[in-house]
Amino acid sequence: MSEVRVSFLGTGAGASIHRAHTAIVLDCANNTRLLLDASSGNSVLRAGTELGITSESFEHVLLTHRHGDHMGGLPMIQGQRDRVNPEGAPLQVHSTEVSIQGVQALFQATSITHQVDQDGVQTRDGRSLVRWNPLTEGKWVSLGEKVRASCFAVDHIDGSVGWRVESDGVSVVFSGDTRYCENLAEAAQGATVLIHEALSTDHDKEGTAQRAHATAAEAARLATLAGVSQLILTHIDTAFHSDVQPLIYEARQYFDGPISVASDLLQITVG
Repeated sequence: MSEVRVSFLGTGAGASIHRAHTAIVLDCANNTRLLLDASSGNSVLRAGTELGITSESFEHVLLTHRHGDHMGGLPMIQGQRDRVNPEGAPLQVHSTEVSIQGVQALFQATSITHQVDQDGVQTRDGRSLVRWNPLTEGKWVSLGEKVRASCFAVDHIDGSVGWRVESDGVSVVFSGDTRYCENLAEAAQGATVLIHEALSTDHDKEGTAQRAHATAAEAARLATLAGVSQLILTHIDTAFHSDVQPLIYEARQYFDGPISVASDLLQITVG
């Protein structure tokens, strides 16, 4: 069994004022690098540069849904890749059909010199820059030698999914944005690590559910149901930025394994 390095380029909720929006890099077996969500603006480019992770090193992006704080950075990532390596392979974007339609609309709204269609993004002379890869929930896709991924439905907006990535015996599950969702527990069974959003504690459980998000307690309950080895909380709201202990304390009531709260630029190795 190998190891997977997890780099958090952004760990903030949509309205966070101290953290970048969601983006996670997985460095898997045989030098396969995956980007889970694409943050917003140039956050991926800036945070990646600080960690030595360059845009041209991305080949596969796994998107959870079409909200701007999770996919808004894609045009900037694509633009920088093309500037640095214009002869490089197109960026492969994987998600549900509904989410990819949202990304298409984003590129159509922001691209000046490119063409956007149902297959991807191309230059005016036909050079491919981005390719869409719509996926069916539960279907595995090979992303490299000994690396595969599968998405599963979660409870957020239409087309939202979480992801399970398996790399030579190591399994990483990312919830994306979701309310408490037992489908996630099934998809995360026995995972090495569950990376789950935790917008609040149960003190604001009702308001969090109305925003289609989950609490730290709910994330921990799902981690226990799934029998995962480790829980990492992310998608942190402003109120918990400087003091994450309430999230950890609440999660500890429901999950006995290691618990941590991710921060921007955090890198860990699991396996």
